Amino acid sequence: MKLQDQVAIITGGSKGIGLGCARVFAKYGCKVVVASRGEEAGRQAVEELEAAGHTAAFIATDVMDQGGMKSLIDETVARFGRLDCMLNNAGWHPPAMTIDQTSVEEYERILRLNLVSQFMGCKFALPHLRKTRGSIINMSSEVGIIGQAAAPSYVSSKAGIIGLTKALALDLAPEGIRVNAVCPAGVMTPLMKEWADTQYDPAAALKMVDSWHPLGRMATIEEMGEVCAFLASEEASFITGQAICPDGGAPLGYRR
Repeated sequence: MKLQDQVAIITGGSKGIGLGCARVFAKYGCKVVVASRGEEAGRQAVEELEAAGHTAAFIATDVMDQGGMKSLIDETVARFGRLDCMLNNAGWHPPAMTIDQTSVEEYERILRLNLVSQFMGCKFALPHLRKTRGSIINMSSEVGIIGQAAAPSYVSSKAGIIGLTKALALDLAPEGIRVNAVCPAGVMTPLMKEWADTQYDPAAALKMVDSWHPLGRMATIEEMGEVCAFLASEEASFITGQAICPDGGAPLGYRR
C-alpha cells in the first residue's frame, strides 16, 4: 500500500488513462479525487472505486477555467485535509490537421487545454504540496519527443509539458517536491477507439497501432496507472525532472 492515506487529484480521471490511474492509485491506498468535465462519467468512476472499498470523490472541473482549477484544489484540501500528488492528465488529441488547416484560434485552444491547464494545476497545487513534500506528474506524450505528422498543436502542447516539467523540477527540488512527466505511446483508450471507428476498417486500424510497438500491442490504461503510482511513491524518491516513456519500444522502429 505504497500510497496509503495519501491524497491525489487526477484531472481527466473519469476515463482513459486518467481512470486507469485512479484505479491503480486507489488500489495502493490513495484517496483519489476524480476531476472531469463530464459529470456522469465522473460519478460512475467514483462509484466503481467506492464499490471496491476505496475512498474517492468527484469534482466537476473545466481544466481550461482558472477559477475552476483553483476551486478543484481548494475543495480537495477542504474535504481531505491535504494534497500529496497533483496528476495533470486531462487533454485531447484533435483530428489530423496540417499547419495550413489549423487556425490560430484552434492552436491556442489546444495549448490552453493540454498545456496551460497543467500549468494552472501545478501553480494552484503548490501551496499544499509544499506542506506534504508531495509530487507532480504531468501527462505528456511520446510525440512530444519524437514528433507526429499533421499534429502541430498537439505536439507543441505535449513538448511544452516536458519543458514545464523540467523547469519546475529544477525550481522545486530544494523544497523536496518532485516533478515528472509521463510520455506514453499507443494506449487503448476510448479516444483511441473513437479514432479507429472513423476508419474504413476499425479492427485493422487498431492492429496497425499495435504493430507500431515492438511488444506487439498498445498499453492498457492500468499500465499507465502503475507508472504514475510509482512516480508518486517513495519508490521514486530520487527521480525528478524526467520524461518517462512507457512505450513498448515504439520509437525503436517508429518509422516502420
